Amino acid sequence: MRIFAPNEVVAKSRYWYFLTQLHKVKKASGEIVSVNVINEAHPTTVKNFGIWVRYDSRSGTHNMYKEIRSLTRAQAVESLYQDMAARHRARFRSIHVLKVVELEKTTDVKRPYVKQFLSKDLKFPLPHRITKSDKIFSYTKPSTYY
Repeated sequence: MRIFAPNEVVAKSRYWYFLTQLHKVKKASGEIVSVNVINEAHPTTVKNFGIWVRYDSRSGTHNMYKEIRSLTRAQAVESLYQDMAARHRARFRSIHVLKVVELEKTTDVKRPYVKQFLSKDLKFPLPHRITKSDKIFSYTKPSTYY
């Protein structure tokens, strides 16, 4: 079972929460042998992740599929929690991450907000840059439009 949690204590608590939902097991009749941090194989390359989520809102329980572009699975789930809190006012306690899959093919990407970054000739606009002059005092105001 992969649990995304900020620390070990929260991870153990979420483990027992999900285990009691899956099986008829209480905390007193079980024992956690180990808690491991799973590191990413390639943490420097940007990847696309598909995340299946179930969350409780004020109007009921909803299922959702989201695509997130991130470096690691943990960062993708962290940005999912931020996005769910911003868009749906859903907190950590009411969000259940069901499955996280790395989308290796570009044809697997469905959402347009992730598809826009997959083109080969992707260009970003240049920011409004101001050149630094060598002189301490200048006679004219610098022109910043090029």
